[in-house]
Amino acid sequence: MLGIENLWLFVVSGLLLNLIPGPDSLLIIGRGATQGFKAGSAAALGIGTGTLIHILAAAFGLSAILATSAMAFTVVKLIGGAYLIYMAITMLLQRHEASEAPVAKPVKTSLSRIYTQGFITNLFNPKIAIFFLAFVPQFISASSDNKALAFIVLGLIFNFNGMLWCHFLAWLSSTVSNRLSVNENVQKWLSRMTASLFGLFGVKLLISGQS
Repeated sequence: MLGIENLWLFVVSGLLLNLIPGPDSLLIIGRGATQGFKAGSAAALGIGTGTLIHILAAAFGLSAILATSAMAFTVVKLIGGAYLIYMAITMLLQRHEASEAPVAKPVKTSLSRIYTQGFITNLFNPKIAIFFLAFVPQFISASSDNKALAFIVLGLIFNFNGMLWCHFLAWLSSTVSNRLSVNENVQKWLSRMTASLFGLFGVKLLISGQS
């Protein structure tokens, strides 16, 4: 019907790919460890929304523009890299302001803002768009009558499995944080480490090539 081939291999491959750490998983772990499961979940849902847009764009050929146009790829890459660096600077400044307050309190970021951070971090990573364009078609038969629909179905399966993994990361980081009774010094260290890694990911994205 849809011409989907080797679905089991697609699911296994997708799960393994989700295990590779990156800005998305880093955001979830950082938010889950410092603000709890709901914050990690908000980041995961934002990432899932961004992934959904990548899936639809790839299904209807929009991602092909990023794969073939150096200018389009560079524009999206610059936006994504700049936003990651902006997030890193913002997190460092928040911790600095909190440490200078008369009574130091952990700086809480709203769930809606965390969701937006996850969404933008994922959406403006052109490597993800090109990944879907290269990975998913391998599991669709050349004789399929509706390749776009098959692509969307596989993309939704990938995103669903990814959300399971992302929420597991949110739960795990939150649970470990609670059991260790994370104090303010540890929270400060986690925030600084997360901010630094975001900065590194941002620089890496800015200098990365199209291939």
